[in-house]
Amino acid sequence: MSIATEPNSRFADAHPADTHDLIRVRGARVNNLKDISVDIPKRRLTVFTGVSGSGKSSLVFGAIAAESQRMINETYSAFVQGFMPNLARPDVDVLEGLTTAIIVDQERMGANSRSTVGTATDVNAMLRIVFSRLGQPHVGSPQAFSFNVASISGAGAVTVERGGKTMKERRSFEITGGMCPRCEGMGTVNDIDLTQLFDDSKSLTEGALTIPGYTADGWGVKIFTGSGFLDPDKPIRDYSKRELSDFLYKEPVKVKVGDINMTYEGLIPKVQKSFLSKDREAMQPHIRAFVDRAVTFTVCPECNGTRLNEGARSSRVAGINIAEACSMQISDLSEWVRSLNEPSVAPLLVALQETLDSFVTIGLGYLSLDRPAGTLSGGEAQRTKMIRHLGSSLTDVTYVFDEPTIGLHPHDIQRMNELLLRLRDKGNTVLVVEHKPEMIAIADHIVDLGPGAGTAGGTMCFEGTLDELQASDTLTGRHLSDRVALKDSVRKATGKLEIRGATAHNLKNVDVDIPLGQLVVVTGVAGSGKSSLLHGSIPAGAGVVSIDQGGIRGSRRSNPATYTGMLEPIRKAFAKANNVKPALFSSNSEGACPVCNGAGVIYTDLGMMATVESPCEVCEGKRFQASVLDYRLGGRDISEVFAMSVVEAEDFFRSGEARTPAAHAILDRLADVGLGYLSLGQPLTTLSGGERQRLKLATQMGEKGGVYILDEPTTGLHLADVENLLGLLDRLVDSGKSVVVVEHHQAVMAHADWIIDLGPGAGHDGGQIVFEGTPADLVAQRSTLTGQHLAKYVGA
Repeated sequence: MSIATEPNSRFADAHPADTHDLIRVRGARVNNLKDISVDIPKRRLTVFTGVSGSGKSSLVFGAIAAESQRMINETYSAFVQGFMPNLARPDVDVLEGLTTAIIVDQERMGANSRSTVGTATDVNAMLRIVFSRLGQPHVGSPQAFSFNVASISGAGAVTVERGGKTMKERRSFEITGGMCPRCEGMGTVNDIDLTQLFDDSKSLTEGALTIPGYTADGWGVKIFTGSGFLDPDKPIRDYSKRELSDFLYKEPVKVKVGDINMTYEGLIPKVQKSFLSKDREAMQPHIRAFVDRAVTFTVCPECNGTRLNEGARSSRVAGINIAEACSMQISDLSEWVRSLNEPSVAPLLVALQETLDSFVTIGLGYLSLDRPAGTLSGGEAQRTKMIRHLGSSLTDVTYVFDEPTIGLHPHDIQRMNELLLRLRDKGNTVLVVEHKPEMIAIADHIVDLGPGAGTAGGTMCFEGTLDELQASDTLTGRHLSDRVALKDSVRKATGKLEIRGATAHNLKNVDVDIPLGQLVVVTGVAGSGKSSLLHGSIPAGAGVVSIDQGGIRGSRRSNPATYTGMLEPIRKAFAKANNVKPALFSSNSEGACPVCNGAGVIYTDLGMMATVESPCEVCEGKRFQASVLDYRLGGRDISEVFAMSVVEAEDFFRSGEARTPAAHAILDRLADVGLGYLSLGQPLTTLSGGERQRLKLATQMGEKGGVYILDEPTTGLHLADVENLLGLLDRLVDSGKSVVVVEHHQAVMAHADWIIDLGPGAGHDGGQIVFEGTPADLVAQRSTLTGQHLAKYVGA
């Protein structure tokens, strides 16, 4: 059914007494939402659909979940709130019936290299207790098996009471931790190339330090020059032995620099804390490049990468130590725990067993507990976060999921559906933003937003059941039953890309030829080795453009124009037309409004209350000085160009005075990937996950290459948009490119010229080629899980 103009058509007749079973939203205007109202049933599974950018995330995350978290934060004392992020109230007239919201999103886990799958899910904590109780020889409490706790001993004064008198006594203490003393629990040791840290022919005041962020007039350098430990005007190569030691290795000590009390420490420990304690994948590109240049990492020779000291490694349960347990594939570890029969810790073993079984059930049995959390994909991270909630005794909670099927093979989606239904059946409200028909099919209630994206979206198109959606005339309803047919004929290969003896991760000495000049799809269950085959075995370099699932970075100042490099030719065109400097047309440079510094908004800090963001009254949110807006190109000023949509700008820069071929080429690619509705100046922080992925795709398509490797390009795409993506991939191949796609979406599989299927399972049960050939042959043979699901999809 199509939603009527009356806001809560489905529940309008509900008796007032029944409203406690609803989450009521009235007048939501977050981001592009156009004053929408909706009633969402509690203790049901509601799926939110609509094209990417239609407003789904704005409603679910920006309004409902955000207000729930804000209200919970307000229950804490003002002192505690001072240490929490300030959350502004969403722009909504009424939000009633909210319960505690738990957000399970796709944000990558842990920028800390000490975080692993085991520590992130509390499985390590349970395993440490098991080893502290059952391990032989007995080496201590649970912390004796923790790589994050060091073994230390010492003495200190304690206050005691004796005979009515208080006195101080000196007592010794000893803490037994499991941390390897050589690598300090990191599993790796590093060797730092000093030539990459500084130029020893210069003095500190001459800018000797070449570390990112360490400018000659910055505080990072001032603490060295003002410490008194060394001569700031002397070239580093002329330092005495004492000066060099203080410069590089001195232990932390309090010093006064000018009138400011600061802590001085040597450059090496400072670099280690600032750069090497963070996960490499979470670093900004220029920081990562510096670390790769300056630091060589090797496996710790003392603990062999286990992070644990000799004592922790010596204690065993049923023949294995805790390091070996954590390195096992979780599906194997689950069977090992099941084999333990120890009545003294029976309840703990049951809880541990259930948690490990949850990993297997959710399709993550191929992981190991020692896998660094920062290396998980967005889909793996979201499912890992689910683990701690599956065994929770909480009820009447609102769980919010962001496309939980990302990275899942059709075989795994069914298991994910079962888990979401389990959460619902415990009495919880489950809200899911999703595009996959398999998940939409299990919804109790469906809310469809649209009809388009950006300014063309933000309205309620439909709410109701699956049958009603299929009968509706909405974009989602019309495409819900879409099936891409197998091709009558496929393209002929023009060559081949050889992979021989691939052994990355779980690959088992794989030999395979990837055809060139075709659309090749690599399939297989999650963890079967798809990404390892392409990203780990095909050398990146000339001719190969690899677009993986890594997120794109950007602040509120970043937008499609800056991210794609389009702003540079636009600024030059403005400068040439007006005979002025290009820097004037950058809101991050000379042309910036002096009041808001080019941000377009003013942030007002209200102490314990939420920070208020309001448009700059001087530039009226345009970001530029008034004088800059006097300069025009094709009758438009620079702020008007930033306000244009991609489609508008594409037409504007095509011809006439404003003709700018370099900008127009980038705009063409943005429109090609379905981002024609975005405005050039829209902050990247407001883009959805699907929009960010396609922005990255459009940007890297500009690189010269003959082979494009894409990692799940359907991520975040509506069913209607998948059709457009297939057209784009076809155009790439027809232009002479070779396109290789890691993908689970069955529409892309059916449309392929060639399929390479990995498996048969995940982890050590995968890593083999189980099929190579055309989609038609895969369907005809039905010899693999992928073949069985694809046959069902195409109705064969």
